Order: sequence, then structure tokens, then C-alpha cells
Amino acid sequence: MSEYIHKSHNVTALLYHVVFPAKYRRAVFDDDVDEVLKEVCLGIEQRYEIKFLEIGTDKDHVHFLVQSVPRYSVTKIVTMLKSITAREIFKRCPQVKKRLWGGEFWTDGYFASTVGKHGDEATIGKYVKNQGQEYQQLHSDFQPGLF
Repeated sequence: MSEYIHKSHNVTALLYHVVFPAKYRRAVFDDDVDEVLKEVCLGIEQRYEIKFLEIGTDKDHVHFLVQSVPRYSVTKIVTMLKSITAREIFKRCPQVKKRLWGGEFWTDGYFASTVGKHGDEATIGKYVKNQGQEYQQLHSDFQPGLF
């Protein structure tokens, strides 16, 4: 479960859903690769301000639900995750390198989406749109000369 991250000048709850397909959409995620991926992600958590809330692998791609701090852009998170996980999977699971020619583990592309902690886009949009409505209502009821 995500938690608010408290820093000296901000409090954040930045959640991202990212998906990385394996190169050539090869089915490379077996139990061994899945285990190595999760171990590597635990190491990333210890070194960087990234928390993995969920990791789900399919045969040819991985879904991550990650929480981070504003210091890291989505692009930085993606680059970091792809490079570290690819290097470690190739090192610890040499059989994978035989299935993927060219020395690349991930495709160049990815999917990324923000995830709301307290509501979806419509709920937050309505909340933002209605900010100040109570104040505006009070002033629209005020009639000069009434006092």
C-alpha cells in the first residue's frame, strides 16, 4: 500500500503504472527470471527512492506499480529500471541472453500512466473545478447597501 512521502518541503504520493515488453515480445519470463526480477527490484528500492507496490509478469512483459519522489521523472524511472534489471537478468540468467539476440532485454518503448491515491480523473477534476465555489457563493449573496 502506498504511503505519503514526507520531505522537508513537500509531501507526495506519486504512483505510476508502467509496462515494459521484452525485446521482440519474446516469452522470457519463467519462474527463474521472475524471481531474479523481483530480487533486483528489492535492491533498487534500497538504493533509490522508489517503492515497488506490485510487480506482475506475463510471459512477454512486466507490469510495475511504483511509487517515487518528484526528483525522478517517469523517463528517469523507466531508464533506471530497464537498465538495472536487464543487466542483472542477463548476468544471473544466461539462458535468457540466448533467446534474445542483439544484447537487449527490453523493447525501446514502454507504457506509463499515473495512478490516483484518492480518486480517478473525473473525481479529481470535479474537486479542482469546484474549488472556491463556497467563497464565490458567499460573495454572490452579498448585496451592497444591505448592511
